[in-house]
Amino acid sequence: MQVTIPKKAFNACFLPFLEDDSHRYLVLYGGAGSGKSVFAVQRFLVRMLAKPLCNLLVVRAVAATHRDSTYALFKQVIARWGLGSLFTCRDSDLRITCANGNGAIFKGLDDAEKLKSVTFPKGELTEIWVEEASEIRESDFNQLDVRLRGAGAHKQMVLTFNPVSVRHWLKGRFFDREDPRAAVLKSTYKDNRFLDEDYKRTLEGYRDTDPYYYGVYCLGEWGVLGQSFFDARQVTQRLGEVSPPRKQGEFLWKEGGFSWVDQPDGPVRIYREPVPGSAYVIGADTAGEGSDFNVAQVVDQDTGEQVCTLRGRMDEDLFAKQLYCLGLYYNTALLAVEANFSSYPIRELERLRYPRQYVRRTEDSFTHRPRQSYGFKTTSATRPLLLAGLVEVVRDHSAWLQDRTTLEELLTFVRNQRGRPEAQQGAHDDCVMALAIAYYCREGAAPGEGEASPFVGVSRRISGERRRSWTNGPW
Repeated sequence: MQVTIPKKAFNACFLPFLEDDSHRYLVLYGGAGSGKSVFAVQRFLVRMLAKPLCNLLVVRAVAATHRDSTYALFKQVIARWGLGSLFTCRDSDLRITCANGNGAIFKGLDDAEKLKSVTFPKGELTEIWVEEASEIRESDFNQLDVRLRGAGAHKQMVLTFNPVSVRHWLKGRFFDREDPRAAVLKSTYKDNRFLDEDYKRTLEGYRDTDPYYYGVYCLGEWGVLGQSFFDARQVTQRLGEVSPPRKQGEFLWKEGGFSWVDQPDGPVRIYREPVPGSAYVIGADTAGEGSDFNVAQVVDQDTGEQVCTLRGRMDEDLFAKQLYCLGLYYNTALLAVEANFSSYPIRELERLRYPRQYVRRTEDSFTHRPRQSYGFKTTSATRPLLLAGLVEVVRDHSAWLQDRTTLEELLTFVRNQRGRPEAQQGAHDDCVMALAIAYYCREGAAPGEGEASPFVGVSRRISGERRRSWTNGPW
């Protein structure tokens, strides 16, 4: 029997995946109403009809959810395409069989023992579809992955989901690193030409009533589970607007100067080149306890815009040299390095004679006289001020933020059970703290400061009521 299904039956954005047999993993993610689950069903029906061997296991976290979702969707598409004579649907045990012997079985991860007993009358398992993949654990995914084995037909897994959390294992597995065996496609309701206009208007209404929901569930941006310390709506909306850096790479330091080299995975991301005559502030967070990255954030002192980030795993001496070059590149920026865990980068910058390090006032423990020390100290008194200032920036000036990694860290910065703001378990806060330091120092730095002084810093009363900048200290 000849079956013809025209291309117009599919949404155009999915067509490149229709006959894909070169990848082990097809990752279809995005917003609600995009048609990704419908396409998965359409594609599996085509493959079951066309391939000599195509046996499918459809998986969800809970088996009972299949009957009114994936299984019902298969029956719906079969009826719509007039294929009732070619497929037998057995409601009693949720099994679909094609006239050529290929079949589909629907199971849940809530009963692992039943998964072990899955068998097909015609050959081995060749395909797995994980619907709502964000609801399953990575260990469950790994178990399914190892089940898909054998030297016969090409094996393939399809995952469909909404990107509900930026800390989800799916992001780390398929988005934060490249896997040549994986093909990834993002889709939204705007890609679904079959969607009725009333439903489109419903989704678009969230743009004004709930921008966070609109960003995550309509536009398919990565969201956050739990209560973010910063304005999650503003951050999510900004994530959908930011562009890639203008250039990425690293500085090559040498005695007497430095040069730039482009690298696609380099630690320095430049979003705005330095403007002659403009002043910049750099906040830096060294890799300390529970941290893997050295980070610096460059902020335009006049406009407040985040113009560059430095983020990488590197030794402290190399980090100091990158900071030295970065500071000079941005018109000898005021450079504030956190001094909590290690003072080595600060001492190295002093050895290199970087001309504009941030200075704090401290008290000499012996004479009790005030003294001046390089570096920013995050304490129980300064930390709330840092975060409060960044909260204001995110809420009122999110357009200043350009870096995607920083925005994602803002989403995963939450209040713990004791109410203390900190990074979610497994997340980082290096970008957050470096940016907070930069904005704190920007607020106190003298606007339009002229020639670089050999000793420049900012001093403010802890209450925040009185703020003043100062320059010209001893070298």
